[in-house]
Amino acid sequence: MLTVSDVYTLPDLLVRAVNKNPDSDIVVFPDSKTTFVQLYERAIKAARSLKAIGINDGDSVGILMSNCIEFVDLLLGSQLIGAIPVPINARYKAKELAYVIDDAGLKVLATTDRIVEHVDFVKLLQEAFPDLENQTDPMQLQLPEARNLKSIILFGERMPGGMLDTETFVNLSKNIEVEEIEISRSRLKVRDVAMMMYTSGTTANPKGCPITHEALVRPAVEAGRTRFMITEMDRMWDPLPMFHMSFVLPLIACIDAGAALLTMEYFEPKLALSYMKSEKATLNFASFPTIMEALLNHVDYDSDALNMRIVNNVGPADLLVSMQERMPNTVQISAYGLTECGGVVSFGHVEDSLEKRTETSGKLFRGIQAQIRHPETDEILGANEQGEILIKGYCVFEGYHNAPDKNQEAFTEDGWFRTGDLCSLDEEGRVTYHGRIKDMLKVGGENVAAVEIEGFLSHHPAIQLAQVVSAPDNKYVEVPAAFIQLKEGMVVTENEIIEFCKGQLSSFKIPRYVRFVTEWPMSATKIQKIRLREQIAAEIRG
Repeated sequence: MLTVSDVYTLPDLLVRAVNKNPDSDIVVFPDSKTTFVQLYERAIKAARSLKAIGINDGDSVGILMSNCIEFVDLLLGSQLIGAIPVPINARYKAKELAYVIDDAGLKVLATTDRIVEHVDFVKLLQEAFPDLENQTDPMQLQLPEARNLKSIILFGERMPGGMLDTETFVNLSKNIEVEEIEISRSRLKVRDVAMMMYTSGTTANPKGCPITHEALVRPAVEAGRTRFMITEMDRMWDPLPMFHMSFVLPLIACIDAGAALLTMEYFEPKLALSYMKSEKATLNFASFPTIMEALLNHVDYDSDALNMRIVNNVGPADLLVSMQERMPNTVQISAYGLTECGGVVSFGHVEDSLEKRTETSGKLFRGIQAQIRHPETDEILGANEQGEILIKGYCVFEGYHNAPDKNQEAFTEDGWFRTGDLCSLDEEGRVTYHGRIKDMLKVGGENVAAVEIEGFLSHHPAIQLAQVVSAPDNKYVEVPAAFIQLKEGMVVTENEIIEFCKGQLSSFKIPRYVRFVTEWPMSATKIQKIRLREQIAAEIRG
């Protein structure tokens, strides 16, 4: 049978699901469940309120919230009227927050007074905008640091100055008819911008990435149908932040299939394990070693008690093998992707061998092209040769927001996007990720991939997670420095780690410095290696 590409706007995909599975669960929390028809009604109501306060086609709507159903309401509600939702990293500090709000040209920002994991958004916004509390009209803000921002909607009980309260916002929906929202939905095009995500900003200010409905929906649908084989009976656990692509894409895949997405306000391993068991999770989108290792190493973990077919993880091959060994009843697959390319461009397949599933990120989705080019000469390389991976196809974003110079660097003349990732393609087209090009160390003239050292260190029985960065060195210019998180209850010294590497790694690859950590500097879901580099450099300089 010939393959047909289903292409929808996200609101149309939701309405399609409502028609097919109105009373099935779609968004589930440990203490609440929302069906497809309920989510549609909530999104419509949010759209009516947004329309009533002056949000129109093309306007930007910021969402600064911990994981909650209102986040999903506003994401979809904005799209229903052709507005552009801008999910904002809940870990941003006041300075980063002010930058993104202004750079995105937000007209409205929605936030919450919930304090989750010690983050108080009200306090952060008051710090970012010192004159906020003095504003007299919460629907016509005049803030010098956010030139386009007209309203900050606050969900919750508090009523600080300058913010529009929940009750007023909700009641405004009565001024707009449902039919007006439905007409707006009918006017959406698949190449309209569906969302603007800001990259993590690990090296500079965050960069806005406008992503069309096609670029957002097609990869998610492809992943759900061809890699996870999601059905109406599935329940996918995903604890990741809603402001991240690793929440949005599984949400879309579940909407397409009529399945349920099991989310959490924040990740806590003991609750997560009992939640997955009670809700009979069949799929696991943990995605990152920091989360998966916390589950696998928890005293409550029981592989026989969890009935999950597939888990998504990324990480060094050795670590993936170790995790697969501890999940005998679950098939682990891995993905490659980035925000600029719709979040994901390739996924492993359950029928691939263990070697292929742990050493590669699988084949590209249909319709997406990739090239491997030499980072210095731009020469197109052959199979199994490492170089920068360039992507072309429907998944590519519309170019960095407000950054013409950056876009000139990021795109070739014939439309290929330069990812900055060091990868290779095997003879069958599977992608293997070798790290960021900027994560390559140059030790006395020798190229060293940080990911190779990290993979080796993951073999150590006491190590839960290792991250390797460059440290300045007078003789070799730079040398490897390893930051290590130990498994609970384990004790090991710097010298013991170095001895573990001797005779197994080339001498220039052995970490010169080893530092132990209990917490990582994080962006959204990624460890901020720039902070680790800064830390070791400052220590060496004294």
